[in-house]
This record gives sequence, C-alpha cells and structure tokens, in this order.
Amino acid sequence: MSKNTMTVAGIDVGGTNIGAGLIGDEHQVLDRGKIPTPTGGPDAVMDAIAELVGSLDGRVDAVGVGIPGVVREGEVLTVPNLMNWHQRVDIADTLQRRLGVPVALGNDANVGLLGEWLAGAALGVRNVLGIWLGTGVGGGLILDGRPFHGSHGAAGEVGHMIVQRGGALCTCGRRGCVEAYAGRRSMAGVVSAMVDAGRPTSLNDIREDEGKEKLTSKVWARALSEDDDLATELFDMAIETLGAGIGSAVNLLDVEMVVVGGGMAEKLGQDLADRIAAASTPWMLQPNPKLSFVAAALGDDSGLVGAASLGRAALISG
Repeated sequence: MSKNTMTVAGIDVGGTNIGAGLIGDEHQVLDRGKIPTPTGGPDAVMDAIAELVGSLDGRVDAVGVGIPGVVREGEVLTVPNLMNWHQRVDIADTLQRRLGVPVALGNDANVGLLGEWLAGAALGVRNVLGIWLGTGVGGGLILDGRPFHGSHGAAGEVGHMIVQRGGALCTCGRRGCVEAYAGRRSMAGVVSAMVDAGRPTSLNDIREDEGKEKLTSKVWARALSEDDDLATELFDMAIETLGAGIGSAVNLLDVEMVVVGGGMAEKLGQDLADRIAAASTPWMLQPNPKLSFVAAALGDDSGLVGAASLGRAALISG
C-alpha cells in the first residue's frame, strides 16, 4: 500500500441491518461485514458500528456513516425507522473519540445516491433524484452537479411528501406520507392487520422459510414471484403511491435521472425502476424528454461507497 493511499470505512445503517465496507481510493470495496441493526437505541448502534469497523481487514484512516434520519453537523435530529431513538444524538463526535479517527455522518439515502453518483448508475449526471426503498422510503438529490442537502440537512425526503391528506399513519407521526404506503415497515403493519382480519397470504410462511424475523425485501420479492394476492395488491399500491410522489418531485426539480436503490431494488432490479417510471409519468407536467429511471448499479455497496467518501472528505479537510 502506497504512502498516499487512504482506506476508509463506510457504514450503512439500515432499519434491518448495518453494513460496513473498507473502501479504497478508487471506490473499490476491499472488505465488508454486516450485522442486524440493534433495537436498543443510539448507544447500541454505536457499539455495533465500532465492532464492525474493528472487524474490517485493513487500516481504517477515517469513517463515514449513513443513517436513516435527518442529519446536521454530525448530529442525528430525527430517526423514524430505528427503535428507541428519542433525542438528538451527536454520533460523529462520539464515534470519533471512540475510534480515534475522523468520522463524518450523512443521511443514508443521500450517501447511497452519492455512491451511485461517484461510481455507479449516476456517474457524471448533473441532476439526479435518488429513491431508496427499504424499511422506509429515503430520498437524495444531486442538483446542478453537486449533492444538495438543503438549509439544515433535510432535503430530498420524498418518503415524507404527503400524497393523501389525512391518509395512512406514517412512522414519522404524520398521515398520508409516501412512506406510509411504500415503506416495508408500514407495509408489514398492513399485512399483520389483514391477516388478523382473515386475509390469506404466504408472506409469513415465506418469512419463516427464509429464516427472517421481518418481512424483508427478499421475502417480498419471493411472494411477488409466487403471485401472492395480498403481496401483489400492497406492492401495486406502493408503486402507485411512489409514482405520485416522484412525479411531483420531478415537477419541482426537473431532474434528468431517477435512481432507484435500497433492498427492493437489489432484489427486483431494473424491472422495479421501470414500474416506478410508468407510475410516475402520468403525474409529470413537463419532464425532461431524456429523463431516465435506473436501478442502482452498486447494490448493497452504494451506501458504503457514499459514506466512505464523506469520511475521506473529513480526513482531507481535517
């Protein structure tokens, strides 16, 4: 390893798992690890991050972390989809003192899109909307050739655009958000209620067969492939809701690319991006004729690569 080479740990905190990667200067993943996301709150998550960083095979010069919430200046302001987070947490400073290297923090969908912009499907594109479908629905923006985070780090939250006034209750506490219809956590709640009401579905049987505690993307993808009626109905509703939200976002931002990432995109690929494109188009007023919808190219690595780039920037600037 040359003297000028930096290796940075990229951490992608999700509602189900925390992923870690050791990332080289050319955005290549040199080593990786993954563990289930703890439910005990911020301290448990920071313990897990420290454990993952320590497990990576190589020198870690800095750490970048993507987390599913509103992030500003190293603090997590709100986290709808992680258990037992009830206050602001200064993760960057706490981890930096613990790990002894620079630590940078960003929103998980923002860093996922950043990874795709640096080394994946959005490489070189100037105006991009990223949609990350997982436990929740995250969003990120590249505008005029630069990542855009807004006035206090909350830009791009397409999942919390209101598409139905007084609609379904979202994990953020409001009603009618895109995420209330298209986030896996919300969809799982609907499945539970429908099963209690006597509606048949193979979703829970598939979950048990796959050895999963939750209705993960893999479980949904298998249920859809097996034409489960309830899974198909709820997924169709999720697509239609995403279409309304994304079409409206395109009207506001006039982007030239929509990147679809997260667990569902990893399982369903370009077919998912195509379905979302078809659902979004009727809501658009004057889209760019060259507007494209593409599945994230880096899969699980999008967030790792993007988070690592934040850590690398903190190391250089620090």
